[in-house]
Amino acid sequence: MGAVLRLTLRQLGGRRRLAVVFFLAAVPVGLAILLNALLAQEADFTDGFVGGIIDATMIGIVLPIVVMTLGTAAFGNEVEDRTLNMLVLKPISRLSIVLPKLMASAMIAAPLLVGATVVIVLVALGDGGARAVLAAAAALLVGVMTYAAIFTWAGLLSPHALGFALVYVFLWETLVNSFLPGARYASVRGYTVGVLHGLDDTTFASLGENAIDLSWALALAGLTIVVFTLLTVRRLKRMDVP
Repeated sequence: MGAVLRLTLRQLGGRRRLAVVFFLAAVPVGLAILLNALLAQEADFTDGFVGGIIDATMIGIVLPIVVMTLGTAAFGNEVEDRTLNMLVLKPISRLSIVLPKLMASAMIAAPLLVGATVVIVLVALGDGGARAVLAAAAALLVGVMTYAAIFTWAGLLSPHALGFALVYVFLWETLVNSFLPGARYASVRGYTVGVLHGLDDTTFASLGENAIDLSWALALAGLTIVVFTLLTVRRLKRMDVP
């Protein structure tokens, strides 16, 4: 597993890809600093900031796009280069191949996204203290791991996974989730918001109407990770590798 993990980290750690994910993670941080400087004295600043920057921007857009960029490439590069057979011919289980792929995406995405979100909370929501910081860190970590499982499977399923993943994010996670309240129970964004609000329902009180219960959020996120990890293992076992 260690060799596969190191190989995948090298593959995903290209300068161009890292530059893109660094930029994406930095955008909401810059917005947070700017809005805090201009609007911090407004009466409704906290609610608008939580809804606009943390929920809509960081959780709704930046989180899935960053993990998508990494997750779909975890197997995608080897599928396109037709080098996947070098891995599957090794005398190791398919799970020992899939887990390092998933972990590599999370190991790159999590520090960036969790760190960026913590900075955003400290800049504009510092009154929430350590509880707000820990809630934000835990929520983004749950989101990263869940999306990583989904997009790692997608990258193995199709060479066009990135395009399909973009459609999924903007159609299901953003559009459908906004109009159908029940969709949040089948939405990674819903799980992330549920963890965030469940761990700190004071600082993130404005998310209460759209947040599912903390226990449901954690259980459904865990189930999603397990299911898509097993689907990836199954796909790797059954696909024809040239």
